[in-house]
Amino acid sequence: MDPYLDILGQRIRATRRELGMSQERLAHESGLDRSYVGRVERGEHNLTFVSLVKIARALGRDVAALTIDLPLIRRTDADTPIH
Repeated sequence: MDPYLDILGQRIRATRRELGMSQERLAHESGLDRSYVGRVERGEHNLTFVSLVKIARALGRDVAALTIDLPLIRRTDADTPIH
């Protein structure tokens, strides 16, 4: 699991729960499938930017609110450069 997707999914789930919104309602409001929303919340799916915008709008949030202050995650693989 990608740590960025995990963090983003946690933020989406936390925001949805704060609003008292079910996954079904979020899916309906965003025009996405409920199982897709579940996979995103669990960090199992690398969503597109368009899907992220749809989810953010359905939550009444800006995309930036869901992605601000993502931690810097350094890769330690020998094949992957550290940025």
